[in-house]
Amino acid sequence: MTEPLPLTLGFSPCPNDTYIFNGLVHGRAELGRCCLAGVHLEDVETLNEWAMQGRLDVTKVSFHAFGHVRDRYALLQAGAALGRGCGPLLIAGTGDKPANLADWHIAIPGAYTTAALLLRLYRPDCRQLTVMRFDRIIDALAAGKVDGGVIIHESRFTYQSLGLHCIRDLGQWWEETTGLPIPLGCIAAKKTLPPPVRAEIDGAIAASIRWADAHPGEGWDYIRAHAQEMDPQVMRDHIGLYVNDFSRNLGEEGLDAVRQLLRRGAEAGLFPAVADDP
Repeated sequence: MTEPLPLTLGFSPCPNDTYIFNGLVHGRAELGRCCLAGVHLEDVETLNEWAMQGRLDVTKVSFHAFGHVRDRYALLQAGAALGRGCGPLLIAGTGDKPANLADWHIAIPGAYTTAALLLRLYRPDCRQLTVMRFDRIIDALAAGKVDGGVIIHESRFTYQSLGLHCIRDLGQWWEETTGLPIPLGCIAAKKTLPPPVRAEIDGAIAASIRWADAHPGEGWDYIRAHAQEMDPQVMRDHIGLYVNDFSRNLGEEGLDAVRQLLRRGAEAGLFPAVADDP
């Protein structure tokens, strides 16, 4: 009997990812000829950096980072984070700051996040960028350490309670500019894996989402154990926003959005241009 192919898998501890991968991690979705040899839950920027090193076989990455690793990783159809009304927000506090946005010191949640890419596309003149973990940006803003910050994940549900306000919804800007949903993150598999194996992994992720959809009450312990924001309603809102039809299958509209983002990023010189589209 052929031994199963061991795979290493990485995704973030955010509720949308733990919702998506819960079934796969706990054996409710079959991996076919593969098996999980290691599961790593890490901040998305850590996963982006690991993808640059080719560390994991299958991994969540920001679409910005995917632009840098397309020679080594293939885009999967399931598990992605795309949508409308779900993009990163450029926010600020009420303290004094330069009149010109280009002069602001702005915190970004990782150099290779799609949030950073969108800010660079929206305002190429914003150059004073400080990289920090996504869950530290709001505190830095509240303490006046930066003039603005680009927030993602749970932070978009909680920032207003701290007296912070939105300067520009970068996802909305993208939608207004392109008419397409905003591609945030995807699941990528190493191109060294045979195409039939990649297809099985894709199918297993889709099956894991179907299991989560069919058993909404069974995954909460796993989701809650890893969530940064423990409020149950915030977790539900997070899942409702980021797990949608594009997560189940990118489809043509989703792929069009991905191609547009990769094309614009390459034209801006933010990552290499590649001849073949996903």
